[in-house]
Amino acid sequence: MAATSSKPITLTQFLIEEQRAHEDFSAEQRLLIEVVARACKMIAIQVSRGALGGVLGEAGTGNIQGEAQKKLDVISNEILLQANAWGGHLAACASEEMADPQPIPDVYPKGDLLLLFDPLDGSSNIDVNVSVGTIFSVLRAPKGVDPTSAEAFLQPGAMQLAAGYCVYGPNCTLVLTIGHGVYGFTLDREIGSFLLTQRDMTVPADTREFAINMSNQRHWDAPMQRYVADLLAGADGPRGKDFNMRWVASMVADVHRILTRGGIFIYPWDRKDPSKPGKLRLMYEANPMAMIVEQAGGAATDGRGRIMDIQPGSLHQRVPVFLGSKNEVEAATGYHLEHDAAAQPVAVG
Repeated sequence: MAATSSKPITLTQFLIEEQRAHEDFSAEQRLLIEVVARACKMIAIQVSRGALGGVLGEAGTGNIQGEAQKKLDVISNEILLQANAWGGHLAACASEEMADPQPIPDVYPKGDLLLLFDPLDGSSNIDVNVSVGTIFSVLRAPKGVDPTSAEAFLQPGAMQLAAGYCVYGPNCTLVLTIGHGVYGFTLDREIGSFLLTQRDMTVPADTREFAINMSNQRHWDAPMQRYVADLLAGADGPRGKDFNMRWVASMVADVHRILTRGGIFIYPWDRKDPSKPGKLRLMYEANPMAMIVEQAGGAATDGRGRIMDIQPGSLHQRVPVFLGSKNEVEAATGYHLEHDAAAQPVAVG
């Protein structure tokens, strides 16, 4: 990045410098990210009001996955839709909360970018004042395909132009990658701007921390059982070191901790609902978080292969997720690959 001043710069200043430094980062992408950031500031205000704003509790509706929506799910989704409708940079957008892509109204100018978002990740925690967040991903609309169709969005994560998340916690933090490293911004509420506070964020390659929902252990398959058992065996086990477990049950909070100090976040396939290939959504959660973590030097797989190489088959596809410190993700993935290899029939003759 071209800027070298020690004084914190605003998100807008940072994006302008990045546009000057990188030909693959266009003015349209810059302006889109600015709009998303403004929407995140509006969501942060709603989240911070809590019971005073009447935004807690159930909305009495369900999303496309059949999950009960919180009031803030609906509010956050509407804020992002309205903020991005008039910007002139989008061809369409898609949300975890909606069955189909949302076209840009004809009264507004249109661009060639696609925006995907999980408007309020971790919303089941909102009523108990635990950190929640917004996750987003930017793609380019493919030529010759209706940008309002699901087909336009079904691109591997490696095709993402940018990805980011905003954590609404003790402070409001925006983490962003445009494909040239990962940067963190903190919302200065006095001036209303995101200021650059973390440059070139890096995930340590090794770790002693893992994040997983242990209550699902009885539903895991064999390689997952063996992997976690080895972690819990600590210094006396095959891994030769003690591990600590951390679990917030809010993906943005868990991933932000990993991005800050290392660790591995895992949401594996389990038999609790064997009809689903995983819990987390490929397009709205796994792909953007995978891009961020990889840009920070980490790794992200589905237990067998790289997440961002997966060709999506549907807009709301689910996948297992293993992401974080590179060496630990490779170790966890190795348990699954070894199990698969051992299960292969031995050729005779």
